[in-house]
Amino acid sequence: MKIVTLSILVGLLSASVKAQNSNLSEIKVSFSKDLAATKKDGRLLLMLSNNDEKEPRFQINDGLDTQFIFGMNVENMAPGEIKIFNDTIFGYPYPSISQIPAGTYIVQALLHVYETFDLASGHRVKLPMDNGEGQHWNTSPGNLYSKPFEVKIDENGIRNVHIIIDQVIPPIEEPEDTEWVKHIKIKSERLSKFWGRDMYLGAHVLLPKGFSEHPNAKYPLMIFHGHFPNDFGGFRTEPPEKDIKPEYSERFSLDGYNIIEQQEAYDFYKRWIEPDFPRMLIIEIQHPTPYYDDSYAVNSASQGPYGDAITYELIPYIEAKFRGLGKGWSRFLYGGSTGGWEALAVQVMYPEEYNGCFAACPDPVDFRAYCLTNIYEDKNAYYYKSAHKNLEVPSHRNYLGQIQSTLRQSNHLELVLGDRSRSGQQWDIWEATFSPQGANGYPIRIWDKMTGAIDHQVAEYWKQHYDLRYILERDWDKLGDNLKGKIHIYCGDMDNYYLNNAVYLMEDFLEQTTDPYYAGEVLYGDRAEHCWNGDPTLPNAISRLRYNTMYVPKIMKRIAETAPDGADLLSWRYE
Repeated sequence: MKIVTLSILVGLLSASVKAQNSNLSEIKVSFSKDLAATKKDGRLLLMLSNNDEKEPRFQINDGLDTQFIFGMNVENMAPGEIKIFNDTIFGYPYPSISQIPAGTYIVQALLHVYETFDLASGHRVKLPMDNGEGQHWNTSPGNLYSKPFEVKIDENGIRNVHIIIDQVIPPIEEPEDTEWVKHIKIKSERLSKFWGRDMYLGAHVLLPKGFSEHPNAKYPLMIFHGHFPNDFGGFRTEPPEKDIKPEYSERFSLDGYNIIEQQEAYDFYKRWIEPDFPRMLIIEIQHPTPYYDDSYAVNSASQGPYGDAITYELIPYIEAKFRGLGKGWSRFLYGGSTGGWEALAVQVMYPEEYNGCFAACPDPVDFRAYCLTNIYEDKNAYYYKSAHKNLEVPSHRNYLGQIQSTLRQSNHLELVLGDRSRSGQQWDIWEATFSPQGANGYPIRIWDKMTGAIDHQVAEYWKQHYDLRYILERDWDKLGDNLKGKIHIYCGDMDNYYLNNAVYLMEDFLEQTTDPYYAGEVLYGDRAEHCWNGDPTLPNAISRLRYNTMYVPKIMKRIAETAPDGADLLSWRYE
């Protein structure tokens, strides 16, 4: 009894001391009058790190080595105006500055600038415009930031620190056209109308050998979906640099992976110009939105008609400019992760406009397995159902099943980076794509971002509009004939984000209940992580660098089997 009493007294004393110190920590932030003369809207971020190898803004992540970040919204923040980060401002991975252990840290602040959009729906929203970087808050041109400097936190917290933001991230130079790669950008009328301002779509176009020498040739089109590409990736006309310093890849446990990447890019070029390689166009699309580095290539309530804009504006423009065949039988979709979901979703939603998709490690294709959450039956996304335990749902693992993060932690990081689905991160872009638009003009949350409580009314909206397995099952009598032989899905059975679980459910439907039979394929990589793409003969580190060639034999077979009578099968088959 005495021991219990002593424990209670110690606990009360500790709580009292913590209460006394609860508001001691305070860091002031302002931006220089010389940097910007106008008031700014945006997300003001404060970062601290005990690692001085790089700036704190480059050390915030969802892994075990993350550093600390805190965030607040600012509206009409004037030059010289002071904003205060204290113990009440939510942070990650520590919710409060008061919880950061005593020590020496590098501190930095950044203002992620928002712009105002007057949407066609009548809503006014404030969001970060992409500025050519692919929606990265820490590198976006025009964002304001401070130079890092050292601070000390003791047992009483931190005070008397004033960060003055006096740097601006410079513009990004756009890539130049080469003999092989051309870059295009067009204004989308559909998107401009939705967003209330000029909005653009772009693409990097890889031309076939002999393009100029064969002016009468028209070509099939391969469309690579994925995250924002700065230029056409994985293609170089020169061997690897002779003096390049080898870099170690922690993801693949490979030394000199940068050299491997350059060699694979050069090998692709050599394959591309071989006499027997089919002549075709390959494009990588740029379609960043104010919510993410790409739109997910479908129409959505909060992001607008990107599916229609890409399919009916961008693709025809490219085919007209670079002599594409311009027919559904000659277009093919492929990609991994986000791009894998996009390839499959676009094929499903525009079944006659494309002749096949190759979807590697796709984002959740069945929301009964929204990673590890069943959004229809589970009540909470962050914790497993239990009467007596508080076990968190994981969000990331390695091929051995070791956990690096939980769903709650991932979402709390996003909440710090931006509220109202504005973080520019994974869970928020799924909301921005899949959710109905709220009364405030922003996407409605699928779950409470702080607690994880699921909104099943929103889940039902997701089901009807974007659950690809459900849509296929619901509409197979209408879609089946147009999708036979077009669906190919590949996933590692130890996908880092548990994406294989949804693929299993999709396979169950495709293999067991489709009439007509889907006549495609679903394959799994043994102990393969994200982004396994269908080649069991090579490690993921290599096969992921061969997207542009690995599906070509299947595409050629598909063209031979499905091209309509009178189709041009010859003009593009020169050596």
